[in-house]
Amino acid sequence: MADRSDRQVRGTLAGVTEESVAAALARVGQGRVYSLQSHWWRGMPGHPVHPQFDVITYRSPHGERVQKDQEYLNPPQNTIGYGFVSEMIMGTAHTGTHIDALCHVTCGEDHAWHGGFSSDEYLGDFGALNSDASELAPIIARGIMLDVPRALGIDHCEAGYAITGADLQAAVDGQGIGVQPGDVILVRTGQMQFWPDMEANAVAADSGVGMDGSHWLADHEPLAVGADNVAFECAPSGVEGSSQPVHVHLIYELGIPILEWVDCEKLAADGVYEFTFICLPLGVMGATGSMVNPIAIV
Repeated sequence: MADRSDRQVRGTLAGVTEESVAAALARVGQGRVYSLQSHWWRGMPGHPVHPQFDVITYRSPHGERVQKDQEYLNPPQNTIGYGFVSEMIMGTAHTGTHIDALCHVTCGEDHAWHGGFSSDEYLGDFGALNSDASELAPIIARGIMLDVPRALGIDHCEAGYAITGADLQAAVDGQGIGVQPGDVILVRTGQMQFWPDMEANAVAADSGVGMDGSHWLADHEPLAVGADNVAFECAPSGVEGSSQPVHVHLIYELGIPILEWVDCEKLAADGVYEFTFICLPLGVMGATGSMVNPIAIV
């Protein structure tokens, strides 16, 4: 097994404590659970810079019978026709609903990620040597969902719209909730209502948090942030020299993990804006993120 002796939780998730977890769980009253996942399947939509997600049958009862390469499946050991099916899953951790690890975003001449770890020194042939998905703590916290289209009186944000701090504050005020340090803040643009029809989503595509909104989020000291779109932030960024300045600001500079393609539609339909948020990243060593099925519980 790979050495984990020097591995630690970095960034804002290091602030998860027994007390904060207990307080978040104590919020649950009704026991109603909302799954915020996208689901995953062969050929699903994804960001064009990443490989396509795929699922391929790896072993099958037919192949086992024909190949006879597993003695325990052959007669006389196997008299009941026992077999099994397994699969090979290929793709990136940044598929569907997922969380970015702190090694995901690099900046500067030495291509360093959060904490000043140069990828020249800390990126090997089998992934990042620290700040990877295995260092993402389980997230159990108070969660809030800021419904920006509702605050703006529209069905969804327009394509390329840059969500501002004023928009986020309007959502807070209109929903009658407060923002507390250590919250997980989810931002709804309305794009998940079109999922997975990316042609229909064109009317809202690339809307997301702009730099002004990013500073608003950072000022409220979140544990993590997320949105219902492909890259959390808007595109184009409107910032000269940087295509994803919000990722640089939140992940690289501040160590705040970002979740993407978080399905907020059921929360919005039921007017649920405050909840207990649970997200358990897979501890894949070397991975720059993790596919997740986050849940909101009220």
